[in-house]
Amino acid sequence: MQTSEKRGKVGQRYLHEGEEWTGIVPILEGSAVSYAQRRLVDEYETGRAKEIALTSNLMEEVISLSNLEQALKRVKSNKGGAGVDGMTTEALGEWFKNNWKHLQKDLLNGTYKVGQIRGVKIAKPKGGYRQLGIPTVKDRLVQQAIHQILEKLYDKDFSPTSYGFRKGRSASQAIAQLSHYISQENHYVIDIDLSKFFDEVNHNRLLNRLSRRIGDKRLLKLIHGYLKVGILENGMVSQRIKGTPQGSPLSPLLSNIVLDELDKELSERGHKYVRYADDIIILVGSHTSAKRVNESITSFIENRMKLKVNREKSRICFPLDLNYLGHRFNKDGSIYLSIESEKRLKDKIRNVTKRNRGRSLEQVIKELNLLLRGWLHYFRKAKMKSKLIKIESWLQRRLRCYRLKQCKRPIGMMRFLHRLGIPKKRAWTTAASRKGWWRKALTPASHEGMNNKWFERIGLYSLTQNYSLLHT
Repeated sequence: MQTSEKRGKVGQRYLHEGEEWTGIVPILEGSAVSYAQRRLVDEYETGRAKEIALTSNLMEEVISLSNLEQALKRVKSNKGGAGVDGMTTEALGEWFKNNWKHLQKDLLNGTYKVGQIRGVKIAKPKGGYRQLGIPTVKDRLVQQAIHQILEKLYDKDFSPTSYGFRKGRSASQAIAQLSHYISQENHYVIDIDLSKFFDEVNHNRLLNRLSRRIGDKRLLKLIHGYLKVGILENGMVSQRIKGTPQGSPLSPLLSNIVLDELDKELSERGHKYVRYADDIIILVGSHTSAKRVNESITSFIENRMKLKVNREKSRICFPLDLNYLGHRFNKDGSIYLSIESEKRLKDKIRNVTKRNRGRSLEQVIKELNLLLRGWLHYFRKAKMKSKLIKIESWLQRRLRCYRLKQCKRPIGMMRFLHRLGIPKKRAWTTAASRKGWWRKALTPASHEGMNNKWFERIGLYSLTQNYSLLHT
């Protein structure tokens, strides 16, 4: 039998036998277990037994028509690609209308067959790829229905400093919480990077954790089916013995259930931490403490939770060196835009404003506005006024360049600039120049004609103006 000590309660240990939970058993070394301690165990086990009894018919809640209809709306609104059967989200509504009773029956009887997952690989910003698994839309419907019921059961007990994949919580709140902790003179950051977390989740441990609170064996069996179903990619099916496929509606909740064990451990030890999905930050006041906590928590994650820590990417650093959810921090807790986030925004703008795309300026502005509005909403808490001025100036130059190239010939460019109020002689000077498009966009005639008022007229979303409005 393996034992491991929990900090915060003197002499108390949690016992495990293999991977099976045996309950909370307080043990005082060298002495007998007291009556009060035995009573604590009895109360815990009694409460657990009551919860399992109350959840023995969860499948009936999952398949209720109201829950399935809510799940259908969510799946259709999320859209996404078709699975291996080719059915789209648009066709799902008609299928559900004709088959919802059969679906209920199959789920109740345990005869529902889980479909294979379509594998898709997408590139990561920092290199490598992320493996996504796209279930069929019918499976996405069922998984969403399960998610809605289990979320009510689990979410209320999750950590208050866990923010990812939770209703009413956001990355913005995680950033604000981290800023608050840093401002309390927690100037050493332990940045823990879990190596391919979604691919490494141990199925046995996850199912064990689910079985502690879910008494409905039909539901547990169905979730197990979703965990082990194979991924179809390039005509080959690969069976899975671990991991939860990214891309399925159920995976985010399951990931939080797995990592809630880590949250509870950190809380038990009294650490200040913030977790958004598998991005984990722990804050301490000294480098010595940081080293000790980093080693101890890494050991807990790898030996107890059976997950992998990427030791090359995990590190101890100062807030200014941290890039958490695209932000960096000063030691007083001030929030700034990370260099990587600025670079990614510029890369996206470059893709939209490529001069060989063959899009109208109106279409380019629409695409840019959608990008810029969402980006500023996400990074609104960062102090970045001076950076935004530079980014916007660079963006305007790219758009001037884009518009000038649309004129094609010098005569067309001269006429365009003249319509904007530039005298013909000066307009001809820019139009007839042998300079490249990028340099022409910097000429006085281009700046005067395509000034800030011109950008307002064509409807470009202003980063600087809207940032100021957010901070007034």
